[in-house]
Parts: sequence; C-alpha cells; structure tokens
Amino acid sequence: MTRSRRRKLERSGAKSGARKALQGVPIASMLLATFPAAQAQNESGALEEVVVSAQKREENLQKVPLSITAMGTAKLDELQVVEFRDYARFLPSVSYQSLGPGATSVYMRGVASGENSNHSGPLPSVGIYLDEQPITTIQGALDVHVYDIARVEALAGPQGTLYGASSQAGTLRIITNKPDPSAFKAGYDLRGMTVKSGDPGYLGEGFVNLPLSDNAAIRLVGWVRHDGGYIDNVPGTLTYPSLEAATGDGTVRNTDFVKKNYNDIDTYGARAALKVDLNDSWTVTPTLMGQKQESNGFFGGAQDLRLSHFKPEFANDKWMQAALTVEGRISNLDLVYAGAYLKRDIESSADYTDYTYFYDVNYGYGALTDDDGNAIDPSQYFQGKDEFGKQSHELRVSSDPQQRFRFVAGLFTQRQEHKIHQRYRIDNLAADVSVTGWDDTLWLTHQTRVDRDDAVFGEISFDFTSKLTGTAGLRYFEADNTLEGFFGYGLGWSSSGSGEAQCDADPANWVPYRGAPCTNLDKRIKESGTTPRFNLTYNIDDSRLIYATYSEGFRPGGINRRGTIPPFQADFLKNYEIGWKTSWFNNRLRFNGAVFRLDWEDIQFSYLGQSGLTEIKNANDARIKGVEADINWIVTTGLTLSGGLSFLDPELTENYCGTVDEVSGAPITACDEPLAPAGTRLPVSPKFKSNLTARYSFPMQGLDAHVQGSFVHQDGVYSDLTLSDRAVMGIQPAYTIANFSAGVRRSNWSLELFVHNAFDERAQEYRTTQCAIIGWAGAPACGLRPYTVYATPRTVGLQFGQQF
Repeated sequence: MTRSRRRKLERSGAKSGARKALQGVPIASMLLATFPAAQAQNESGALEEVVVSAQKREENLQKVPLSITAMGTAKLDELQVVEFRDYARFLPSVSYQSLGPGATSVYMRGVASGENSNHSGPLPSVGIYLDEQPITTIQGALDVHVYDIARVEALAGPQGTLYGASSQAGTLRIITNKPDPSAFKAGYDLRGMTVKSGDPGYLGEGFVNLPLSDNAAIRLVGWVRHDGGYIDNVPGTLTYPSLEAATGDGTVRNTDFVKKNYNDIDTYGARAALKVDLNDSWTVTPTLMGQKQESNGFFGGAQDLRLSHFKPEFANDKWMQAALTVEGRISNLDLVYAGAYLKRDIESSADYTDYTYFYDVNYGYGALTDDDGNAIDPSQYFQGKDEFGKQSHELRVSSDPQQRFRFVAGLFTQRQEHKIHQRYRIDNLAADVSVTGWDDTLWLTHQTRVDRDDAVFGEISFDFTSKLTGTAGLRYFEADNTLEGFFGYGLGWSSSGSGEAQCDADPANWVPYRGAPCTNLDKRIKESGTTPRFNLTYNIDDSRLIYATYSEGFRPGGINRRGTIPPFQADFLKNYEIGWKTSWFNNRLRFNGAVFRLDWEDIQFSYLGQSGLTEIKNANDARIKGVEADINWIVTTGLTLSGGLSFLDPELTENYCGTVDEVSGAPITACDEPLAPAGTRLPVSPKFKSNLTARYSFPMQGLDAHVQGSFVHQDGVYSDLTLSDRAVMGIQPAYTIANFSAGVRRSNWSLELFVHNAFDERAQEYRTTQCAIIGWAGAPACGLRPYTVYATPRTVGLQFGQQF
C-alpha cells in the first residue's frame, strides 16, 4: 500500500469493513496493528475486523464472496502454531498426507485420489503462497516455520482464475509481518517441550523491526528448533529365500542401526525484509528467507511407534527464496509487480529393504552376487539428491475499488525445474549388473523435469445496485512440461527392457546425461486452455451477504516415464457454490459457510506399477458434494468460542478400469471388473472434520490470565483408491485430538504452559508402503508391511516470551 493510498484510508474514516477495501499487496504493519486476529475483541466487546487479500486486493473478510478461513497473529500464537500440521488441523477444508518434514501433500475439499507424489507425477492440486509468491514445488510445498506471521488464509475451492495451475482445489497463503518505519519493535519466544516416551525438544524465535528513516525499515526474523524423536528402530531380522538357498543362511540383522527415538529433527532459519517508500506513490519490498532442516530416521511405524529398518535414513532439506514486491500508482490505477526465485536442495537416504524382501519372497528377486560370484545380502537402500529451482513473475494492474465498475488484470509466468538424482544401492553388487559407471547401483534415475506456466488473467466487478454485485473472471494459460534423462537398470538386467536396454545397441554411441550412461527418456507435452469464474453477491445488509459462484481449476498433464504408456492429460475441476457471510448481535457472533458441488473430470491418478515404477493414468470422473462452515462467538466478556466443520461426499461417478486409450490417452470406463467402480469413495479426505476452541481470559493478581482447550476430530479415511489396495491396507480410523493451555501476561512478557494431544491419541495421519501393495498377477507385495504415520504423541511444553 503506497503512502498516499494509506493517507486516503486514514482520512476516509474509520470502518473499512463497511466498504470495499483497497487494491494492492498483503497488508503492511499499519493494518497488522489495526486488525490483530479473527477472534480478538475490540474495545466495544465485538469481534475485530479481519482483512484478507485473497482476491488480490485488501478487503474485509466478511465482504469477500469466497469460502475463506483466516488465522491471524493472535490466533496462531494462541494455538502454539509452529508448522503446517499445527494449523492445518484447524482448517476444515484441508487434509494432508505426510511422510515427514518437507514431504507433505496437501488437499482441499476432498479433491484427492491417493497419488504417491512421485517426481514424475501430477503437480499439486493446492497452491501454497508465501506473501505474493508461490512456493509449491513439483513434489509439494516448502515446510515453512510459522513465526512472525500476520495470518494464514485458506481459500477453499478452485482458484484457477487468479492463482493458476496448482490452485485447482484451493490455495493456502502465508502472509508475513512487514517492516514498519513508524517504530522500533522486537521480541523473542523460548520454548521447551517433551514428548511422551520420546526425547525433549526446544525452540528459540526472535524478531526485530528497525526503522531506518521516516520512509524505510528492515525486519529481521530468526529461529532454531529441535524436535526430539519418538519412533524406535528396534532389533529385527529378514530371511531372504534366495540368499538362504545359496548360502544356507539367508538372515540379515539391523544391529548397526538400532536406536531409540529414531526420528529427531533440527531446524534453522531466518528472514530479512526491507521496505522503502520511494515517495507517496511507490513502495519497494525485497525479502530474503532461508531454512535448513535436518531430520533422521523414518516417520512411520510398522507396529505402533516401532519399526525395524536395516539401512541409513536421513534427510537434509535446505532452501532459500529471494522475493521482490514493487507497488505503486499511476493516475487512478494501482500497479503491483511480484517476483521470486526459489532454490531448494534435498539430500536423503532411506531404507528400501521391504522392496527387495517381498519381491524375493514372491518372485525370487534377491539372487544377487558380488564380482567373485559370491551371494550377497540383497538389502536395498535409496540415496537421493533433489535440486529444485523456481522463478515466478506477476505483473498486475487494478482500478479504484471504490468505483461501481472495477477490475484486476495481470500477466503471470513461472518456470519450475527439478533435477532428480536417485540411486538404489545394494552393497557389494557385481559390476556386470550395476548401472555403468555407478558402483553398487541396481537402479539409477538421473533426470531433469521442467514445468512452465504462462498466463493472462483478469476479473471485472460491477455493482448493479447498492446490494447486488456481479463478478466475471477468466484465465488463459499455456503449460509446457518436459522430462529428460536416464532411468532404469544396467545391461545385466536387459530382460527388463528398461534402463541401459533402452539405449543404443552399441554402447560406443551412448551420450552420457549428467553422469548417467545415456539418455533413454526425452518427452514433452504442451497444453493450453481457459478457466472462468462467475459470481453474484447480494448484500442483505451491512452485516450479512449471500453469494453464488461458478469457478474452475485445472492441473496440466504430464509425462509417463515408461515408454509404453501415453502421457497423462490435464484434469479439471468445476465448482458450483452457494455461500454466506453473516455477523450477529453487534458483531459478537460470526457465522460463515458454503454449500458446494465439485465435478472432477479425468482425474490424474498415480500408483506404483510394474517393478515399483510410478505410472499415472486418468481415472475418469468424480463428484464431491459438501458443506463447510466456521463460527466465532464472544459468549461473554472474556469467553470466546471458535470452530469449523466440513461434510464431504466424494465419490467416483464412473468406473476406474486402470486403462486408457493408447491413441488419445482418454480413460476407459467400460470393464467387467473395475479396480474402483462408480460410487467408490475417494481417499485421503474424511467425510466429517471439525474443530472447536474455547478460550477464557480473566484478571488474576494483577496479571492477564487465560485457559484454553482445543479439540480436532475427523472421520476415518482410506489412503488408496482401488478396492484391492483397500482390502489389504484397511482404513485409517477416526480420531480426536485435544490440546490444552494456560498462561499469564503482564506488561511486555508472557508465560504459557501447554499440552498437545493431551490424551495421547494414536491418530493415524497416513498409511503407506515402500512398494506396490499388490504385486504382479495379484500376488501380495509390500501391502503385507504397511507403515503408519501418527500424530505426535502427547507433548508437554512451557513457553516464555517478551516484546519490546
């Protein structure tokens, strides 16, 4: 917001909630001071106004005809939020699957097929933004530490017009606190916590806001965090039939890797932002943010919180994002440029013995030798290095929001690159069956994936009357996806038909690809299309409105690595929605909600096919019917209730047969024994999800004291789509998690005692396997050993903080 526009707002008076707010980028510190949280009380005892920027302009939440859940600074602090899972539980429309830090797939409104998030698989269906810049990489979003955050916004339903390809089912926005030239501010928080039957952890966070002049300031933020482990790697054995037949003793042990509390995490990060008001019309805000996260072990248990793994396991995830926002005004138009460059590197190692063990048991896969012909332990492990690069640029112009006719229009371009290095190793493996030039490597993936997205977008709004407004929007996009490189076995496995067997028959003609023996994959797919949005909003009075919306979202298609399988096509989501925003009892009660139907066409479904290789096929159509609502209520002075819920009925409307037309790539729906028949419930998202928080504040011996209880419940879910997989894996049962806290505040300091997952609920958040659940010809494979990712056991902590 430029200074001239800010002064106009100050002169215009007081209550921006009664009028449409200003165009621009996320709100600066003035608005943060004015609107601290959705649940806070103002001096009159009413709920504070909440300002969001979901429609690329700053508006009162209650005037935005979208289904939005917003959590402000105060709410995030009250819930002790430090990571994605902490706030996602309190977003009714959001569900997720996670294998650990930096490995979370996010879904909204039930738009999930149970895909395995492989590097060559579909793009995410939910876009995640840090301020104005998208941070969704090809395999998911950054695991951003939540501190000094102005608010988190969850925009449910397709946001394809304003946000593009990875906002098919919704968008999450993390808005940071901006530098404030008006005053010095600083603060810190220190936290210690312990996990039941696990190791202790700690957290240190701090920020400082430094005015440099009347028109410039810098804001510095930093954090360091240690999460103690709670999963044990216990002694275990595997007996390989092939090894036993060759040596008489096929048993291997994990003695060298046995460890209690196996899955600890260390996180370090910082953010620096500079804000300069060049004049009354132009402001520049460059930002630099980075984080390093080092995790050990595995985050799923085979038996409760225990497993037996045989090879080293860790992940080092580091990323840096440089962003620039320029906002200004020419004549009566607001202009915004938002650009960012993101670099992310992940080095990892993981046990992969389930794959070799079950395929040896079922198919005799483990008969392997060293260079001297001696039988070896066939236990396999994975070493990976993933390098992500992403740059995005958006330029948009918007008209005066106070006018009867107004518009937002813009240009967007984005390029994502993923350099994939994945090495599946078996120690002492003979050179003649290893990938050429890669010792002990049974399988090598060395590829580069590039996704490009260019778009033109715009929305216009017109007030037909003082109560009725119409909005129409359209986004035209062009998508370009390429995948190039090498994947597969060495020549010793030529019968597989993959890997070096796909290269030129004469190795002398091979052209290495980034150190791999040759190039056996070079594919490209281009697409274009449009996504519209139409909305009618009727303001019943200053406190209540209703709206009707039709909108669309999309994901571009992509490439299957296996040459015999055609590329997968784009899938689209059509949204029909009726919603309401209401305030009652002099704004002491807010009740918002929406009823919707989603038609999901040509679902992109990824699964582990032959040899554990990911395949993506379009899985026909689905329909999702749902209701979502949230409430905030000041019951009495000091007592506030807040909560939300969603009901979903997501199901296939056509058979999923697992096959596509070889020419067009369109899904085939007529088959005698479908893998998932019409009417099958979609996986991942619960039919019912709800949360409730009660907070009571009261004076105590000169202190401001409070107690709080929060409850989250969700129904059971399946992790997979097909009936055969469900029969083996079962359902993740329903769960309820309770958090409690109590604290005091005086002057500039605060002290908080909290208990998360107070009843130590063993809540199952994800269930997965290392390889295909059902193997070739219907034989059971890794489905005999599923891993379950649980919510963190009961955690007790104490936090002390100060602000200056």
